[in-house]
Amino acid sequence: MPVDLTGRTPTGPVRRAERALAPDLTRGAMLLIIALANSAGVAFAGEPGLEGAPHGVDRGLTFLLFELAHARGYPVFAFMFGYGIVQLARRQDASGSSPRQVRGLLLRRGFWLTVLGFAHATLLYYGDFLGAYGIVCVAVTLALLRRGDGFHRIVLVVWMLSLVEVLVVGGMVVHGIVTGSGGAPLPVGHVDSLAASSYADSLTDRLTEWPAHTLTTLPFVLIAWLGMWAARRRILERPDQHRTLLVRSSVLGIGIAIAGGLPAALIASGWVHTDGPTARMALLLHGGSGMFAGPGYAAAFGLVAARVTRPGTVAVRALAALGRRSLSGYLFQSVAWLVLLLPFTLDLAGGHAHPTAAVLVIAVAVWFITVLIALRLDDRGRPGPAETVLRRLTYGPRARRRS
Repeated sequence: MPVDLTGRTPTGPVRRAERALAPDLTRGAMLLIIALANSAGVAFAGEPGLEGAPHGVDRGLTFLLFELAHARGYPVFAFMFGYGIVQLARRQDASGSSPRQVRGLLLRRGFWLTVLGFAHATLLYYGDFLGAYGIVCVAVTLALLRRGDGFHRIVLVVWMLSLVEVLVVGGMVVHGIVTGSGGAPLPVGHVDSLAASSYADSLTDRLTEWPAHTLTTLPFVLIAWLGMWAARRRILERPDQHRTLLVRSSVLGIGIAIAGGLPAALIASGWVHTDGPTARMALLLHGGSGMFAGPGYAAAFGLVAARVTRPGTVAVRALAALGRRSLSGYLFQSVAWLVLLLPFTLDLAGGHAHPTAAVLVIAVAVWFITVLIALRLDDRGRPGPAETVLRRLTYGPRARRRS
């Protein structure tokens, strides 16, 4: 009989009721955050996406982007990615697969995610995360998956040390804003592929941009590791049993992300002026505090899912359906940005009186379309096309449909 990931002998198959609503709702909702952040990056050819001189309503929208979206969406997916690795392994354990078979399955999944990430980055969007997910999947499968509870508690210590670092940097930023002066902008990085004049030029640029971008995202292994720790305790599958932890995590995680993003948001919107070193440190604080949005948002949606009394309503079903097809939704967005926002295609936000507002309206519309498509597929009992491809690559051509 296989041993589950907590080291205990399972009493039976994983109950269908414990296939939590929270992970699906979280992924579906976070695709909206990803859409807002990535569309702004594409429209303004920068990382993070920032209008150079926002005015009017764009100032407020820029402020909200930095507080709630930029560097706040991918940590949620990293957390849920780690959570999903443990869920997948647990289902394989319950079905009778040996640890070696489970490890092989996850290694194949990681490999093919990396391949898909390279294709995605080359053809569509330099800011791909699939490749990094694939590398992290391989790393955590080999180094973390079968470790005991004592080892996994190390990640809690790492996160506490990260919080100390955020607090120290935050204090330095506040001191710099109070004592400094000047009008230095946030040091936003220019992305050549997003400003290219042709698709061929953008493709050439992306071939060099993707490896560097992927390397900068690999540290989110720490976020995925925390997701694995949470999954081992089935925190999102059993929110009623972990309500206190979920409340504290959501308040603390989202609170840190909002507080840490505040200086950069104020500078980006033009409401606070400071010197260059402080602006650079504010952007560093923005990114460091953003990782806490991962467990924070996930915990918040765990609480929401626990209070959903009618999971069959259209809104809940649609959001969960997109969450189960998040890979397809994510890739659909990249196609949309290529067609709608780049200089050599429709460039719908270019020349607009309020470009930030325009691009965010486009982002919401694209996300809503993916919700409708996912709901239609769910009604027909069909997975997303990208999920189908990844499943067949992972399990083989005769793979049964697995969730």
